[in-house]
Amino acid sequence: MTPGEDRFFSIEMFGEIMPVYLEDGDRILFAGDSITDQGRRTRFVPLGQGFVKIFSELVTAARPDWHITCVNKGVLGNRIIDLKNRWSDDVLDQEYDWLCIMIGINDVAGFIREDPLSSDPGRFRKILAELLCQVSLENSQRLVLLDPFYLSRDHRGVSVRSQFLQLIPVYIEVIHQLSDEFGTRLIPTHDIFQEHLEYREVDYFATEPVHPTRTGHLMIAHALYRELMPPLPEAERI
Repeated sequence: MTPGEDRFFSIEMFGEIMPVYLEDGDRILFAGDSITDQGRRTRFVPLGQGFVKIFSELVTAARPDWHITCVNKGVLGNRIIDLKNRWSDDVLDQEYDWLCIMIGINDVAGFIREDPLSSDPGRFRKILAELLCQVSLENSQRLVLLDPFYLSRDHRGVSVRSQFLQLIPVYIEVIHQLSDEFGTRLIPTHDIFQEHLEYREVDYFATEPVHPTRTGHLMIAHALYRELMPPLPEAERI
């Protein structure tokens, strides 16, 4: 039995798990750090100006007859311990049909800086697993984990940026393992960006390695859109 089996079930037919997709009327809750926040509590209430807002716009563009609700609960600077401290108010006490979580980059940064409030990979895994065990959804496919990412190609091993690139795969592997154990959806944002960096400079997606420009946020939103939206005829695809 996997850690999520007492909380989740999946619809199976002929031994195969049937995919679940976004539907008209669904409510999607986003939890995370500054990548999710993007000013949602200040200048850009209520969705921010990042991938959450763009995702909502993409769904509207594709299905103008639908009325979905996106709820942004990202908080600037959050580490996994910060997310744990507000989990009850911002997640468990909310109503939602889908839950999307992006967390981890501030723990990577804090671990490099030896910040005692940041979590090493082992502690990060323990806390995130605890949080996932508390989620109550009718289907594990409605829980979506998004990788942290770092936009750099510096693998020389002598800079802070290369330290990030050496360490972040360890945290990403934790998220991938938990996604497998809990049967969640997974958006590999770090791999998506690294693939695109083979063709374009970092500045095309971000002014610094952690916080994307609107183009970078569009990349995240588009990946999420393709994962959650029901298949459309080729002529209607975004």
